[in-house]
Amino acid sequence: MLIRNLGRFLALVIAFGIAAAAVPVRAAEGLTMSPALNAKLDRLYLTAYDETIQRHALAQRDGTTYVSTGDIEAEWLRDASATVRPYIGLSQHDGDVQSKLRGVVARQAKYILKDPYANAFSRSYRVVERKFEVDSLLYPIWFAYDYYRQTGDRRIFTPEVRKAFNRVLSTMRSEQHHQQRSRYVHPQLANGGRGSSVRYTGMVWTGFRPSDDPVRYHYNIPVNMFAAVVMKDLTTIARDVWHDGRMASNAWGLSVQIQRGIEQYGTLQLKPFGRIYAYEVDGLGHANVMDDANIPSLLSIPYFGYLPKDNSLYLATRRFVLSDRNPYFFRGKYAEGVGSPHTPHGYVWPLALCVQALTSSDEREVSRVFGWIAVSDIGDHRLHESFNANWPETYTREDFAWPNALYAELVLTRRGELYAER
Repeated sequence: MLIRNLGRFLALVIAFGIAAAAVPVRAAEGLTMSPALNAKLDRLYLTAYDETIQRHALAQRDGTTYVSTGDIEAEWLRDASATVRPYIGLSQHDGDVQSKLRGVVARQAKYILKDPYANAFSRSYRVVERKFEVDSLLYPIWFAYDYYRQTGDRRIFTPEVRKAFNRVLSTMRSEQHHQQRSRYVHPQLANGGRGSSVRYTGMVWTGFRPSDDPVRYHYNIPVNMFAAVVMKDLTTIARDVWHDGRMASNAWGLSVQIQRGIEQYGTLQLKPFGRIYAYEVDGLGHANVMDDANIPSLLSIPYFGYLPKDNSLYLATRRFVLSDRNPYFFRGKYAEGVGSPHTPHGYVWPLALCVQALTSSDEREVSRVFGWIAVSDIGDHRLHESFNANWPETYTREDFAWPNALYAELVLTRRGELYAER
């Protein structure tokens, strides 16, 4: 199998000290980079591509696949879906990988049916963290649809998966009317755990951001953009795979309502950028103007397919995100990029750097980003959660699977081996 051969090849590379520059990987495809920088980027890619499928995606006795987030022994629905996405292409030629990917969605269906408000679970199906993040419900659908779109394999859509995706729909419908219909509470939220007041907008209420941090205002704009896209994906699945007109109509209608809410309530004027998207709103006139490194983010809008990368509103928003007006954009001696309130001030996230490269049309910008990614490698050939832009040797999380997988996706996209845009 290809993945086994890849594992043996990587072992030979490490055992015999073969220079990464001699390996025909070409991570910075099409860019003019120094040989030393190319070698570093190639080695990062080899480690990144092998890491998730070999170390974190573990087949279980019940036929599912448990995907650890890394150095935290639990599976986050979002992280697991994102980290296995680069292997969809490989699955078309490797039965073991194909089985593992179907097992990821099978396990996530069981998690969702156990508790759609939880975002992280143990290997034994115990709820580890019950922070309601809408994107956690969306990522399994997003991955399953991309798998189906690229492979044509319908076996991923089992009756249990269908039941789980219906649960996602009903939960999101409830959270459109959170104050009237939802029973969800969490001690980190205001108002006795129910969150601050919102007005109905058609968007879906969320308690926590993709960073696992509490929201400031409960309609997170990039998360709702992601929801609008994923509900269209679910429409296709329901119509073409399950021939379920009712589910398809429900998903399509929800997508339309969310998109209307985003465009009506989710933008504002901000000098000198013009009209941009806010990060969070409440429908009552309040807006949180920032961006966070975690995906979905405002920077990642074209990555998940809400708008094309040349859209004028996106470009204005992007200029804001990559400026000092964004309170979580940091510049340092060795790198610059988007960070997060989840990590210390001045720390840049490789996730955001990969997204910046994936959504850029400027090859000079992409070259700079690859340089910052290379700088973040302190010798372990692994991307971390975040690193100090002035001192990359200082970082958070020793082992975090998601940025490594996204870097592999970036390289595969540049090499034309993965869908760049949907």
